[in-house]
Amino acid sequence: MNKIYPQKLKKGDEIRVIVSSRSFILLSEETIRIATQRLTDLGLKVTFGKHIMEIDDFVSSSIESRIEDLHESFLDKNVKGIFTVIGGFNANQLLKYIDWDIIRDNPKVFCGFSDVTILNSSIYQKTGLVNYYGPHYSTFGQKLYFDYTLDYFKKCIMFEEDFSIIPSDSWSDDAWYMNQEDRDLIKNNGYLVINEGEFEGTILGGNLCTFNLLQGTEYFPELSSDTILFIEDDELSNPVTFDRDLQSLIHQPGFESVKGLVIGRFQKVSAMSDELLIKIIKTKKELDNMPIIANVDFGHTSPIITFPIGGEAKISIKKNNPEIKIIKH
Repeated sequence: MNKIYPQKLKKGDEIRVIVSSRSFILLSEETIRIATQRLTDLGLKVTFGKHIMEIDDFVSSSIESRIEDLHESFLDKNVKGIFTVIGGFNANQLLKYIDWDIIRDNPKVFCGFSDVTILNSSIYQKTGLVNYYGPHYSTFGQKLYFDYTLDYFKKCIMFEEDFSIIPSDSWSDDAWYMNQEDRDLIKNNGYLVINEGEFEGTILGGNLCTFNLLQGTEYFPELSSDTILFIEDDELSNPVTFDRDLQSLIHQPGFESVKGLVIGRFQKVSAMSDELLIKIIKTKKELDNMPIIANVDFGHTSPIITFPIGGEAKISIKKNNPEIKIIKH
């Protein structure tokens, strides 16, 4: 595949906020104010898709409206980056309606996570455009304890240099968007090393249960000896569902040659412990010789890193000195 790396965002660039799944109308005035100000403070000009305020019975908007805003954002020469409002459940409705030539011919930063895994993966598979698994527009509306998320966003999307991913000092799994002042920080004990090893390759993945929705379609990225999988799961996950979703991914053609597995932090409601995760991994003979590291700062807890789908990483998993380095983004 011929990869396309978009130009990094810089001060003065215009970014466009669009709906891929859930509607903008769900956001509070406080979240909107903080998010817009934080992006403005980066020197970015924030504009919005014309249909973001629409809402239907499924807390989303029509396929036609979402596609129009997506296409228009890529076609607008003034727009240098595109951010999704928030996640949801139905980004896969859009795939048959996307003009992939528009995206291929107008490469630019595209960023989101969770349900946006559908677009992260399919954009890379269909066009070769490297894009970013990172904060939504709404994520920038988090008032407190946002420095780590912001730092890695800038490292990945605004700077050219390679960067290492250092575990955060603390993390949270609270509904910050409901009460910005009442936060519950949890000490971060660092990475969980499951299988040691060293490897380098192309990053694929995202939200596991969403990524798996693409299996068997033209939009599912090819797994190969160049692949590193970054996967995470959300509040709907528990040890049983994670186990079967992981097993489903293992059954995909090419998985046997995947170089390594990087697992994001689970939410508390999942009831996933380090011990249970290790047990799940050890039941799968396909993973016996695969380097695996977990409890990395991405997924549905805070803070989160930004990483490039289609970009490259170099990873050294050692019990006493694990290192994750993004080397091309």
